[in-house]
Amino acid sequence: MVRYGKEHKQATRQRIVETAGRRFKRDGIDGSGVATLMKDAGLTNGAFYAHFESKEDLVATAVCEQLRGQREWLTSFEPGRAGIEAMVRTYLSPEHRDNPEEGCPSAALLDEISRCADPTKQAYTDSVLGIIDDIAARLAPRDLRSARVKVLSVYALMVGTLQLARALADRRLADEVLEQGIRNALAALDAGPEH
Repeated sequence: MVRYGKEHKQATRQRIVETAGRRFKRDGIDGSGVATLMKDAGLTNGAFYAHFESKEDLVATAVCEQLRGQREWLTSFEPGRAGIEAMVRTYLSPEHRDNPEEGCPSAALLDEISRCADPTKQAYTDSVLGIIDDIAARLAPRDLRSARVKVLSVYALMVGTLQLARALADRRLADEVLEQGIRNALAALDAGPEH
């Protein structure tokens, strides 16, 4: 029997997480069985339990990893308002709409995450709040607390807009929904504090 080192095991686990993240976003959590996920990673079903306690464990890990990638993506935009606008426009683009497996896990999986067990929901919450705080720090570095609620609301608007645009059969209408979503998100970000 061949024994693999810690690095090999970690690399194999990472491959499973990455391929599962893409598959979940494309086919959904419920539409992605362990056998399919392991085949995508080029592994046997038996290897799954050497890396994860359950499919739910993999879901939580994959969603957190996808959100970590999204946080890294945010750093590619310049600081300040211009960077936020570029991020909004990229997020609500036809390219993002048309490639869910490469995009935001929230837009692809939110309805399924809401039906997951509490530990998965908590892992999602912690990870998405990291994204929100990163954006809030760009928007209002001196008032993160009030910016957090505003950014969370705008994030929800963007996720819902993308979900709706993906569901519409009329491509022109879907494009218009994305454009209006951009205007709505930017207007909400620029609005002053509520009194």
